[in-house]
Amino acid sequence: MATAVTEKYEEMILDVETTPGSGVYTPICGLIDVTITRTANVDTAEVPDCDDESLPLSLEKQVRSIEVTVSGTGVWARSSQDMLKSWFYSAGTKNVRLRDTAAASGDIETESGPALLTTLTNTRTKGQKVSAEIEIQFDGVPTRADAV
Repeated sequence: MATAVTEKYEEMILDVETTPGSGVYTPICGLIDVTITRTANVDTAEVPDCDDESLPLSLEKQVRSIEVTVSGTGVWARSSQDMLKSWFYSAGTKNVRLRDTAAASGDIETESGPALLTTLTNTRTKGQKVSAEIEIQFDGVPTRADAV
């Protein structure tokens, strides 16, 4: 039996282009947990059997759209707070990049594109550091690039 080759925490990176058009991406400081969700939104059609209408309908499915979201939780790092608040209140997009730095040559290494910061939550608990939760939604399907 072969053991699965796995990835380390630091090999999956969420970056944001903080200055538009600069091409310089920076990880959001403080995030400890990051979850990437890729969803295919599917439509279903009921199709009858034309030879025997007494048979149950067949369900046929087709992908209508693809959606990629990123959620993260961690501590509220002072170095990221102004960028995150400004991004949220601008109601605009920033370029976001998901990097899989352990991707093998020819495998998808990056997913990138414009995205909205749709949720920005802070929680304070006495005796604890202030925490942060974010959700980012790509505006369209991210561009994918292979590792070289």
